Order: sequence, then structure tokens, then C-alpha cells
Amino acid sequence: MKNKLEKKYNLFTAICLVIGIVIGSGIFFKAENILKITNGNIIIGIIALLIGGTIMIVSAYNFANFASKYEKMNGLVDYSESIIGNKYGYFVGWFISTIYYPAMTAVLAWVCARYTLLLFGDANPTTGLCMTLSAVYLISIFTINMLAPKISGVLQISSTIIKLVPLIIMAIVGSIAGLINQNTIESFKLSIQTAGEFNGMFAAIVSGAFAYEGWIIATSINSELKDSKKNLPIALVVGTFIIMVIYIVYFIGLCGGASIEELEQNPLISYSNIFGNFAGTLLLVFIIISCIGTLNGLMFANVRSLYSISLRNKGPKIEVLNQVDDVTNIPNNSGVVGLLLCVFWLLYFYMGNLSETNLLGVFAFDSSELPIVTLYVLYIPIYIMFIKKEGKNDWKKNIIMPILGIIASLFMIFAAVYAHGITYYLEAQKVNEFSFPILFYLIVTIVIMGIGMLFYKKEKKLDK
Repeated sequence: MKNKLEKKYNLFTAICLVIGIVIGSGIFFKAENILKITNGNIIIGIIALLIGGTIMIVSAYNFANFASKYEKMNGLVDYSESIIGNKYGYFVGWFISTIYYPAMTAVLAWVCARYTLLLFGDANPTTGLCMTLSAVYLISIFTINMLAPKISGVLQISSTIIKLVPLIIMAIVGSIAGLINQNTIESFKLSIQTAGEFNGMFAAIVSGAFAYEGWIIATSINSELKDSKKNLPIALVVGTFIIMVIYIVYFIGLCGGASIEELEQNPLISYSNIFGNFAGTLLLVFIIISCIGTLNGLMFANVRSLYSISLRNKGPKIEVLNQVDDVTNIPNNSGVVGLLLCVFWLLYFYMGNLSETNLLGVFAFDSSELPIVTLYVLYIPIYIMFIKKEGKNDWKKNIIMPILGIIASLFMIFAAVYAHGITYYLEAQKVNEFSFPILFYLIVTIVIMGIGMLFYKKEKKLDK
């Protein structure tokens, strides 16, 4: 066994990884959420996607700048460690390893299962069959990543190309069809009447954050990317800009294929309305493949996450988690623990969001959105310390852009508190209940992070 990863990926693979992780499921099922949240207001939906995309590009630009200066073994953890210090790097690494990566991966497995069942006419995403299929997807993608990493790479590239098919087709054909059948024009007319109210704007931005999330995960490839200080920044900036443009045009095209009322009930009905049942079904297959590609990208990062912590001589069972298989060049032990964490978060997501009776009570929260916003909280200290450390060298790249990154992060935090705290609280008061999901998410997060810091303190004592 060894504990060093090889340089084996090029720029094209990195761009595919950025686009492949971000585009895949979010825009397909979060488009439905955005329409419901905004009461079918297409203008507010577009503004929400534009704001979310801008935040993503600003953040990606800053991390591209970090990538040009720091390179070790796990992008975000590297930057946290190099800019702030070892303890903060470990703190960030523990969060993404135990909450962010596994929670996102679990939700993606459920999305794959949901659309697969929809292909066979089962529109209920809360059944035991759907959850079982979610687990099957998790284990299958995990197995591919662990035993056949080359197949995983091929899957990532091919699924990236395939997933662009339904998006581009709908963006072009849907937009044209919407002008012909008047759906787009009517949607804009109705939206203009209530655009000034900005109903659901903040909730739509947070919901759209899931569709945009994933670009940061691509930084985990830096230790395996050829000439990463040059290629990773290019992949991040180019990939994120392409994604924002595609999403906005796709959203307009989607609204051109059906009325707002139809889309609120079934976000994929536009495909059948425009292309017919057969072509609509074929495009649904493409969507499923794209979701699988996203799941693959998330699992790629998930299996390597605890490994990156162990290489820093921190965390539990260091000598076990830092092993890399001689044949596959994959950290198998880290991957197994990552899979178990995915199963935990899949069960949590089901009990808190999908079961007919809320099994988690006040501790139920949307694990597909809040961990994403937490990352923006963690970015802020990195921006501040980077300005102190590098600001004198280039005021545009090292001062202005990090300040914009801080503003973008603060905006995301405010939107999350408003959408998952204040809004939920006001709605609950109408039926004399208490609901403040973001508060109880923070409690769960603090407990998990506390456990992680116990391991950090333990290792510090051992090092003495």
C-alpha cells in the first residue's frame, strides 16, 4: 500500500468535472422548486438564477486565484490551511467530509432514483422503492469509483456531454416554441404584474444554490491534475460561466414548453409537450444519465475527503484512512467510511423531508441546501485572511475580488436565514407551532463538528 496520488487528469477532464458535477440534477428538480416558491413568476426565477450564478462565478474566481498559489491534496482544505492555519484547515476538512460531501451525495442518489422511477410512471418520490433504489445507486457508483477509477473518469466525461443534450435542446427549441405558442410571452406578462413584489426571491436563490453547487468539489482533483496551478483556475472560471448561461436559457426554454400551472405540477412536462411522448422519454433518459454523472462526481470527492485529512496527521485512525490501494490508486478505507456517512445522510434526508410523518421533529431540515450555505460561512475567514496575506501584491485580484466574495457570501447567509428561518417561523405561527429549521441544523452541525475537534485535540496530544 502507498499514500500518494498520481498526476493523471488533464484540463479537459477538469472542465468536464466542474460542469459535470454542477450540471446534472439541480436545475432539473430545483426548477420546479423555484417556480413554486415564486408562484410561477418567471422573471423572479431568472433574477434568482442570475444572482446565484454571479455569486458562483465570483466565488470560483477567488478560488481560482487561490488555486494558482496553493496546491497540496484537497483544494478547499489546502486553501483553508495555507491561508489561515492547520486548525482551520482541519475544521473545514471535517465539515466537508462528514456533512457536506455525504449529504450532497445522498440527495443526488435520491434524485437519480426519483427520475428513474418517473421513467416507469412512478411519480411518488417518497416510497420505500425509491429509497431502496437510492441506496442501490449509492453503492453502485461507490463500487465503480473504488474498483474501476478509469471507468469513473470515462463516465464523468461522457455524462457531461450527454447531460448537455436535454439542456441545450430545451433551451433552443423551448424558447422558439414558447414564442410560437405564446407560453413565454404570457409567462412574462403575468410575471411583470407581480415582479415588484419579489415573492420568494431569497428562497429561490437558496434553492437555486443547489443547482449551482459543485464547483468547489472540483478543487479536490488538484493533486491529481496535471499542471494544476494553471489548469484548475481555467477550469473553474470557464466552467462556471458556461453553467450560468446554460441554466438561464434553459429555464426560459422550459417555461416556453408549458404553462406555469403545468410546470408547477411536473417540471418535465415541457419535454413531452414539445417533443412528444417518445422523444420526451428519451430526453428523460438523458436526464437520468446526467444525474448519475453528477452523483459520480460527488462520490469521486467523497471517497477522497477523509484521506486528505489523514495525510495531515489529523482525524481518527490516521494509519488506516491514509492508505492508497496499490492497484487502483484509490484510498479505499477513506471511501468506505465516506459511503457509510452517505447512508446516514440518506436516512436523515428521508426521515426529515420525505416520510409521511416527520420522524425528526424540529430537527428536520433541508440537507440539500443548508450545508451549501454553510460553505459560504466558511469562505469568509479565508477571504479576510487572504486579503491580509496577499493584498499588497495585487489589489484587484487580492483585495477587490475577495471583498466581492465576502459580500456574495453574506448575501447567501442572509437569504438562507430568511428562507429557512424567518419564513418557516412565520408560517408555523399561523398554526401555533414552532419551526426554525436553520437553528436545529446548526445544533446538529455543532455536535458533529465538536466530535471532529475531539479527534484534533487527541492527535495534538499524541504528537507531543
